[in-house]
Amino acid sequence: MDWLDLVGWAGSALLVWSLLQTGLLRLRLLNLIGCVVLIVFNAAIEVWPMVGLNIVLAIINVVYLYKMLATRHDDRAYAVVEVSPGDAFLTYLLSLHAEDIARFNPGFKRSGSELAFLVLREDELAGVVLMHDYGHGTAQIELDYVTQRFRDFTPGEFVYKRSGLFTSRGFRRVVTPPGMVSPYYGRIGFRRVGDVYELEM
Repeated sequence: MDWLDLVGWAGSALLVWSLLQTGLLRLRLLNLIGCVVLIVFNAAIEVWPMVGLNIVLAIINVVYLYKMLATRHDDRAYAVVEVSPGDAFLTYLLSLHAEDIARFNPGFKRSGSELAFLVLREDELAGVVLMHDYGHGTAQIELDYVTQRFRDFTPGEFVYKRSGLFTSRGFRRVVTPPGMVSPYYGRIGFRRVGDVYELEM
């Protein structure tokens, strides 16, 4: 097997790997890279129909990546909707994502008395936030869950910094749950205090 064959196999492997991604941004990016590698490979062996196909796929990926990145920090792309703690749809979502929730929030126990919010990106569920009012202007987050498709985006940045979710309810401080796996809070302005993160509004 020569280097050209390796390029072809690498491009094909990238395309397959891209389709296994749950995150939309990662899927498009890996797919684009695979297409570019296959354009080079197919041009080198002069298989022009495959060159044309991969050029079209690369253009489609670039268009979708542009749209995704252009709206990544766009407040109009997100909405936060309050629901009842006993809402049937919320209960269904927590059950549906229970395994993934436990992986990132191993200490989570639902009390059923939390303030509950669904985070939407356009018409798709991007996440769930459950919290308690601990008084003195403090919101204690019990669950901050982002669905797999939207982990490459910034729903947390919107929820905590720009949605008005907390300030409109009189909260001046947000405290995250302890023990969260791979927390992202430091990237959006929270400061670490022991095993939790805090944000002054």
